Amino acid sequence: MNWQRYIFFLFFSFLYAASALSQNSLTLSGTVVDSITNSPLSFATVKLENEGKVLKGVLSSDEGTFKVEAQPNQVYVIKIEYVGYVPKSIEVKATDNSNLDLGALSLSPLSQLLETLIVTGIKPNMVTTLEKQVFDSEQFEVAKGGTASDLIRNIPSVMINAEGEISVRGSKGFIIMVNGKPSAIEQSTLLSQIPANLIKKVEVISVPSARYDADGKAGIINIITKKGATDGLSVFTNIQYGLPRIKAYFNEEEPLRYGADATISYRKDKLEINAGLNYLRNDIAGRRIGDAFTIIDGTKTLFPSEGERSFVRSNYGFRTNATYSINERNEVSGGIYLGRKEQFRKANIHYQNKKEDNTRGELLSTFHYYNPNLVLKAGDFQVYNLDYLHKFSDKSSVSLSGLIENAQLNGFTKNRNLNSLNYADTLQYTLNNAANPLSASRFKIDYEKPLGTGTLSFGYQYRFQKQSGSFEYLEKTGSNQPFILNEEFSADILVENKIHGLYGMYGGKYRKLEFSGGLRYENALRTFTDFQTDNFDLQLSNLFPSVNLLYDLGKDWRVKAGYSRRVQRSTNNELNPYPEREHSETLEQGDPYIKPEFIGISEIGISKDAKKTSFYWNLYHQHITDLVNRVNSVYNDSILNRIYTNAGVANLIGTEYGITWAMVKNMKLFTGGNVYQLNISGALFENAVNVSSQGWVYSMNSNLSYKLTSSLNAQFNLSYVSARNTAQGEDSRFYQPNLSLKKSFMEGKMAVTAQWQNMSLGNMGVNEQRITTYGANFYTTTNYVQETNIIMLNLSFNFNQKESKIKLPASEFGEKEF
Repeated sequence: MNWQRYIFFLFFSFLYAASALSQNSLTLSGTVVDSITNSPLSFATVKLENEGKVLKGVLSSDEGTFKVEAQPNQVYVIKIEYVGYVPKSIEVKATDNSNLDLGALSLSPLSQLLETLIVTGIKPNMVTTLEKQVFDSEQFEVAKGGTASDLIRNIPSVMINAEGEISVRGSKGFIIMVNGKPSAIEQSTLLSQIPANLIKKVEVISVPSARYDADGKAGIINIITKKGATDGLSVFTNIQYGLPRIKAYFNEEEPLRYGADATISYRKDKLEINAGLNYLRNDIAGRRIGDAFTIIDGTKTLFPSEGERSFVRSNYGFRTNATYSINERNEVSGGIYLGRKEQFRKANIHYQNKKEDNTRGELLSTFHYYNPNLVLKAGDFQVYNLDYLHKFSDKSSVSLSGLIENAQLNGFTKNRNLNSLNYADTLQYTLNNAANPLSASRFKIDYEKPLGTGTLSFGYQYRFQKQSGSFEYLEKTGSNQPFILNEEFSADILVENKIHGLYGMYGGKYRKLEFSGGLRYENALRTFTDFQTDNFDLQLSNLFPSVNLLYDLGKDWRVKAGYSRRVQRSTNNELNPYPEREHSETLEQGDPYIKPEFIGISEIGISKDAKKTSFYWNLYHQHITDLVNRVNSVYNDSILNRIYTNAGVANLIGTEYGITWAMVKNMKLFTGGNVYQLNISGALFENAVNVSSQGWVYSMNSNLSYKLTSSLNAQFNLSYVSARNTAQGEDSRFYQPNLSLKKSFMEGKMAVTAQWQNMSLGNMGVNEQRITTYGANFYTTTNYVQETNIIMLNLSFNFNQKESKIKLPASEFGEKEF
């Protein structure tokens, strides 16, 4: 393609120009560390001065490293500042064009007395870098004792609905990484396995570079975890317990909430070992109230409904990782993850059906029945990974990484229609059984080499995923009748994905400009077979360019711009064309012909990081082709068919902001918001139905923290998202207010936290959301009412805990299909 050749030409021209510019200057580099623990200090302020004037400033990386460009034959002063530490100044003489590595630069912590009297600023809880927005987890006290899901929902542009589904900038298509390792798992499942207490910070990469997988139309969320002591043993434990429910939801069972997690880390000389174990039971009570109708041949069938909708959720996992530094140039690490997750969704619904003449409104008949519906989703996961890093004498490096995963996914849906006057009288019973084992592997090799004032990187990656499923659709009418297999809705299927990826990129800094540019090529083959019809194969060959720019305006102000091309691949659930009776009024199925979405992301922004205030503001645009939506059509008079299909083209334009502000002594406000307009245009069902949808969506996440005493903290949190348009309707507004109170003991080693989740006083509509869809011959609306006023108690104990990364493995493929 001509456009592909054009991109290749621009990419290599960019590399040549960038490396040529870098030859006229040199780089001063180093690592900022704590003088006592020797731990790296992330996001320390590093300023380059000459004759008393500040020439430029940078922030140290997550590993404490920094690079600053300078001119030869000059004398400079490098000043390093970090909240809670004594500032440091060193004189550097740059005599020639050689780059200068200053090594480890240690800062001494202030004494507790000095910290109280002198440090008036706040630790930067939100920092903008070239590719990322970085958020410190310490500012989200309301999430402590919970999971990663409870934490990231507080970040600007991250939204959550009544179903617990998380979206970024309005899209559920984003990638979760843990300590820089990509994960293809389903987001909510992975996030529920990571205790919030173990998270150090969260990075939002909205315009990813070519080094990352091209997957994820809304970008990447990278979770950075903590690890143990620099040298010695570290133990961290947390126990969580939920008080009995306050409000009655008339469910069959009382919700239970309790859990515990523990992490042990040991480091000595060249060896580091980490192990973690967690268990969580996190039920939620609730109800659903629905109204729906269909119109077929002039007859209107109405089937309003109301009843229980609750969840029984549990998961447990064991993770361990060991890293061994063979010598200063070679390092090997390996990890194991074993886990299980179960979720029972109970929907016991009373239906009051009636038929009427659609023209005259004449009542034709009525029919009432009770529908107990139980869905189980379960999965066992085993993941094994091995990594190797070699550093060459010229400061270049090569890394090898391999991963193997097996997952046993299974479940059922039991859908019974019973006589409302006699529950022993079965009118209809549908049973869906599913066994969906998965095997997957990933191999990658990356090479990095310093070039001028930047780094040249390139690499290769291979991904393979195989999933064989057996799906049974059994049904019977009458209490004493045998089940009969519906062969039309039953099948064995096999789905395979093979993806080869190559990338090259160059990134560095020239004077006040930080930059990175790259190009990724991926060749993907997706095969689908049901052993009954012809195979459905999809071969793709695509280029994914990216560029990021960050310019320092001075006085802590920076502007940035970026572009990245992405792809959103379909899950196996979206491909499976064999229906499942999700509940009484719904069949759900996929489409093996479905196409992946391709997305172009553009972004510009401005940010400022100061002692008492951090601020950023971004404008962004997404152009999405072959948008995938779950849409409804009429199956029969009382059943709607939900199908995953391509719905056309979408354009999303929006703006987001984030502010951290130390308002007064002992009080801090963090607030972030997102506003976007979503336009969808296209056609459904082979152009039988036109799609044209447009609407504005806005969301807000805010935290107000107040330090009552030196060991007692309070925090109020509010998450709000407005109504959102979809291809066939609208999702209503949704919001959750929360309050937490934390008391520390034993010089911070032990803490007790009380949380009031989903605060609701009176009829506030907290934790409720209405989902509405409609077409020419149907209408359906459902109000999901989830539990409010949940009280949680957490007890945490921290023995010799130091902050850095734990590289614990996570499920790579299987949990996505959960």
